[in-house]
Amino acid sequence: MSNTYIGYHFTIEPLELGSEILIAELGETAFESFIETETGVSAFVQKDLWTANILEDIYILENPEFKIEYTFEEIEQVNWNEEWEKNFSPIDVDGICHVRAPFHEPTNATFEIVIEPKMSFGTGHHETTHMVIQHLLELELTNKKTMDMGCGTAILAILAEMKGAQPIDAVDIDNWCYLNSIENTERNNCQHISVYEGDASWLNQGQKYDVFIANINRNILLNDMSTYVNCMNNEATLLLSGFYSEDIPAIQECCEALGLTFISKKERNNWVALKFEKK
Repeated sequence: MSNTYIGYHFTIEPLELGSEILIAELGETAFESFIETETGVSAFVQKDLWTANILEDIYILENPEFKIEYTFEEIEQVNWNEEWEKNFSPIDVDGICHVRAPFHEPTNATFEIVIEPKMSFGTGHHETTHMVIQHLLELELTNKKTMDMGCGTAILAILAEMKGAQPIDAVDIDNWCYLNSIENTERNNCQHISVYEGDASWLNQGQKYDVFIANINRNILLNDMSTYVNCMNNEATLLLSGFYSEDIPAIQECCEALGLTFISKKERNNWVALKFEKK
């Protein structure tokens, strides 16, 4: 792959909700790194993977509720660590779990996770990751076999191990996420996490889990839900996120048709994280 990137610089109004939605939609394309700025988002895609119509299916750009403008440029040798060190701030989830970069000072949080901040999805800044962390903090995970599907930076798998879960599988279809997850599990001295590159088809090996986490997006969740449920033990917990409040009926109908029981939800800025159980 080339070291040349195409960088898009978006200005967004309203800023907070627009940035969250834009990053989520861009994350489903070839864009691999994102930096939130004072006025919006900068997003980066390898030039080899760039196409002239890369923004064609980014629906928020056509949404009249948001005003979004952008410029783009070709960039050589992006130094992600340098860029993130200028922009990345630690995350505090309910005073219990802190997520920080290696260049931040340690804290006295009950759970402190150190993530090399190379992209915003999966660092804890995104609403969906934040809410799934909250769900995990509420669960008893000791000796629970756990799956983190679409693991991103493996932050959720790392927290699960810190709370006693084992063994843990973390799977992502993106090679960068796969490699970064290995790096982050090693950085946090994890002993019970195995990282794999793949998608839901990787699950067809007879695995059974007590806790199944999938923070992806609505369409993938609906498409792969039956595969997830087939890999869950009785009394297992399913945590789902990566979609909006208006998607709840479709997600809930799909889950209940597969025999799951809705337990609870969390919501932040129209993003939701749902908890189901397999009875």
